[in-house]
Amino acid sequence: MFSKKKSSTEIAAPLSVNQRRWRKFKTLKRGYYSFIILVVAYALSFLLPILVNNKALVVNYKGETYFPAFADLFGIPSFHSGEQFGVVGETSECNYRKLNEKLSNDASGSYVIMPLYPYGPSEDINVAGNLKFMPPMTAMSGIEGRLLGTDDRGRDVFVRMAYGFNVSLSFALLLALMEYIIGVPIGALSGYFGGKFDLILQRFVEMWSTLPVLFLIIIVVSLTAPNFFLLLGLLVFVSWIGIALYMRAEFLRERSKDYVAAAISIGVPTHKVILKHILPNSLVPIITYFPFAIVAGIISLVSLDFLGFGLPPGTPSWGEMFRLGIEYISQNKWWLVMSPMLAMFLTLSVAVFIGEAVREAFDPKTFSRLR
Repeated sequence: MFSKKKSSTEIAAPLSVNQRRWRKFKTLKRGYYSFIILVVAYALSFLLPILVNNKALVVNYKGETYFPAFADLFGIPSFHSGEQFGVVGETSECNYRKLNEKLSNDASGSYVIMPLYPYGPSEDINVAGNLKFMPPMTAMSGIEGRLLGTDDRGRDVFVRMAYGFNVSLSFALLLALMEYIIGVPIGALSGYFGGKFDLILQRFVEMWSTLPVLFLIIIVVSLTAPNFFLLLGLLVFVSWIGIALYMRAEFLRERSKDYVAAAISIGVPTHKVILKHILPNSLVPIITYFPFAIVAGIISLVSLDFLGFGLPPGTPSWGEMFRLGIEYISQNKWWLVMSPMLAMFLTLSVAVFIGEAVREAFDPKTFSRLR
């Protein structure tokens, strides 16, 4: 039996439009590497409870093993007092750094394994080892230095920056996705059917867009305690309008083309014309806008936190940190304002680089489904 050999002149299967777009995106190094950096950083931010935390990864005490940090990672409530590990009189949450020092000199075989950066986002001067306004990388009174210093309550700035990154990016991603889920169908139906349906829907959109979002948020926050999902819902109220208008314009442009008329003439159902023919050709500007929607979402949350109408006090937030830095900038506490500014600058720059690369890779003049 002889196996068939491929001819050297055999033509490879042509790449699809999306494969060519992805290949083009990978050639745009600034955007491609920014995408990798942002994805990796966001993935690691979900592992912060075992990377950056004041709770121990593992505590082995008198033959029993505990995993406090892993409990935080999986959202499992856990509380271990100091007395549970032999610290007399400490009925509050155990100070695992002090316990680590105590057990390191213990010959009983008990031990503690701490995270890479053993400080938590909420611990303040009430926890031993924390001082107010410690400058970055500066040890004080026998206390180890902090990477980006501490704030007015002795909280570690680097830790709050790291946890704030996860909060800000998660908020922006959810906001952008909900904008698209609401805005894309409304804009598509409005652009496809047109006529009186479009006229009525556009008048509704115009009235809805006049809602004073900031005043609405202020009123709601004054009546109830704000939280992540409440703020998300309030911003989604009007943020879908821009996506809907984009999609409406694309459907108005695409429905007048010959391929749509051909599909309708051969009896293709309306839902298939919308979903299988027009929608794929209308998504290019919407996809290229997505990274910029994330930028807008981050800025919205930071602005609300800065004004005091954002996430509840104590939540790691760049806006709250920036407001605190402005408050103490006259006292030369420069790191309190520089840290959130630098974090925002880097994150937003990376997102913009991704958006520019996506826009160029999806340029319809380069790759089109109709070519």
